[in-house]
Amino acid sequence: MLLKVNNLTVYYGKAIALDNVSLEVPEGSVVSLIGANGAGKSTVLKALSGLIPVTSGEIWYKDKKINGMSSQEIVKMGLIQVPEGRRLFPFLTVMNNLRMGASLRKDRNGIKKDLENVFQHFPRLWERRNQAAGTLSGGEQQMLAIGRGLMANPKLLLLDEPSLGLAPKLVSELIPVIQDINKRGISVLLVEQIVSLALGVASQGYALQVGKVVLEGDIEKFKTSNIIKTAYLG
Repeated sequence: MLLKVNNLTVYYGKAIALDNVSLEVPEGSVVSLIGANGAGKSTVLKALSGLIPVTSGEIWYKDKKINGMSSQEIVKMGLIQVPEGRRLFPFLTVMNNLRMGASLRKDRNGIKKDLENVFQHFPRLWERRNQAAGTLSGGEQQMLAIGRGLMANPKLLLLDEPSLGLAPKLVSELIPVIQDINKRGISVLLVEQIVSLALGVASQGYALQVGKVVLEGDIEKFKTSNIIKTAYLG
C-alpha cells in the first residue's frame, strides 16, 4: 500500500477538524476524497504534507511512518501536493515557476525529461513559457500548478480542488489530464467538490462529512449511493 492513514484526528484549537479518518491509496491508483466546504478534505492533505500537526493517528507512506516529519522531508520522498488556489509565483515566468517545482532535485537529465513531459501534457504552457504566471487565465494557472507539482517527481500527487474557479468545459478537460498522469505511473489522491470529476477519474473513493468518513469503497458504489445522490447530485 503506497499510503495508509489510520484513525487520523486533528484539532484546530478546541474544534475537531478530523475525527478518526482512515483511508488508503494503493500504488498506481487514483483515489477521490469527496466532501463539501468545511468537511475536512484540505485538512487531510495538509496533515499528509506535514503542514499541520496531527493530534492522534498514523500516516504511513511507502511503509514509513511520516507523522512528525518536516514538509521538506516528505516532499523528498515523492509525496507532492498541488494546493488549493494554485499558490503560484505571479511575477515569475511560467518556466521559472516550473523550475521552482524541481528545486530540491539534483538529477538534471530527469528534470529536463519531466519538463518535456509537462509541455506534452500542457502545450499551452510551452506557448506561455516566458509569460508571467499572474497574467495567465485561470485554466492556464491550474495547468501550471499541476505542472509545477509534476516537476517535483511525485510518486503520489495530492490534488486539492483542481476545479476551483474553472469553467465547466475546463473542469471536464481535467479528467484526461489526471488519467494521463496516472498512466505515467503516478498515484493520485484527488480532493474535489465536483462529484462528476471525482467519479470520472477514480477507482476508489471516500466521502467526508464534518470531519468523518461516511462512505468508502469502489467508485461504482459511490455512483449508486443515496448519500452522494442526496448531498451532491440532488
